[in-house]
Amino acid sequence: MIRELAGFLFLAFAMHAPISFKRSLRRAIALGCSALALWALPALAQTSQPTPILKLRIVGGLAAGRQYTHREEPFWSQDLARLSHGKYTAEIVPFDRAGVPGVEMLRFLQMGVVPFGTVLMANLTAQHPQFTAADLAGLNPDMASLRKSLIAFRPYLEKSLRDKHSIEPLAIYVYPAQVVFCQKSLTRLADLAGRKIRVSSVSQADFIRALGAEPVHAGFSQIVPSLKAGQVECAITGTMSGNTIGLDHLTSYLYAMPLTWGLAVFAANRAAWEGLPQPLRALLRQELPKLEAAIWEESERDTSLGLACNSGQPSCPNPERGHMTVVPFSNRDERLRQEIFVKTVLPRWLQRCGPHCTDIWNQTVGQARGIVAPAIALGEAGTP
Repeated sequence: MIRELAGFLFLAFAMHAPISFKRSLRRAIALGCSALALWALPALAQTSQPTPILKLRIVGGLAAGRQYTHREEPFWSQDLARLSHGKYTAEIVPFDRAGVPGVEMLRFLQMGVVPFGTVLMANLTAQHPQFTAADLAGLNPDMASLRKSLIAFRPYLEKSLRDKHSIEPLAIYVYPAQVVFCQKSLTRLADLAGRKIRVSSVSQADFIRALGAEPVHAGFSQIVPSLKAGQVECAITGTMSGNTIGLDHLTSYLYAMPLTWGLAVFAANRAAWEGLPQPLRALLRQELPKLEAAIWEESERDTSLGLACNSGQPSCPNPERGHMTVVPFSNRDERLRQEIFVKTVLPRWLQRCGPHCTDIWNQTVGQARGIVAPAIALGEAGTP
């Protein structure tokens, strides 16, 4: 009980005074525990009310994403109270403003420091690479492929989170297609060779290296400064998010093949979840799949909308439209994508993941997509 209460306090604190990503988990827990008594008294007093009000603390997705502003934030701050007739409310903060390191979110959920939070799957590459299988770079050139991959992988993912991490998965969200914005001309995928390209995940870096280009890891907020400073010539990011930060003014060419998408799991600490009133759990079980479906539909729309706005098409609703050249991908590019995935991206993922991941792949995504895992001789990157 103390762990869950401390977790709620940590989030309440973070929402009003975000802490640095560099501050430790120990300090976050200490902050929560030190004020536990102050938090507990009003909470206990509420139990005597005829119709108690319960407020949840939620860590959502990326602050700049339309997924957050259009869907997540309205659901928790407005829809939950309406759907429950005022019995339940919530406060939500995007994880990149909550002082919660993305790479630690799974562990924070497991410990109960974050009772309800969103885990970006790409952030799990170092500690839990097996959870990134459904969205490896080059695997899903369209959303239909992504859906097929996730349907096959989801049972394993959800069971592992429950059984091994004491985490209750509640929804899986997706971001729009991650494509390549470039300053200089290109006509095909192979033209990226020799360029410095911003990437956001290890599998993206594997893909870029296979093209003969140089991957540069940088956060989303560093894309614009990196381009302006000449540290990168191209950047991989979402079609619409790239437009939002003005890449249509900093780059001239947009290569339209999705390299990745961006999956995120919304989940709860098991003890926090089981401690909710049964009617609230039933309501969330009913409504969160609807929120998930709406996010997937909007991400698919935003993929097309981003292409339209960056290239200045009439279908773009923005008053200012870009003038970028959208480079379509050819059959030759499609063959190169498949070759890089099978010969480079998948083998390197297996090396990072370890021998048990061969069976995970072959029984889930590989089976659904008809891609058998190659035999891998594990080197230093492999883990048993």
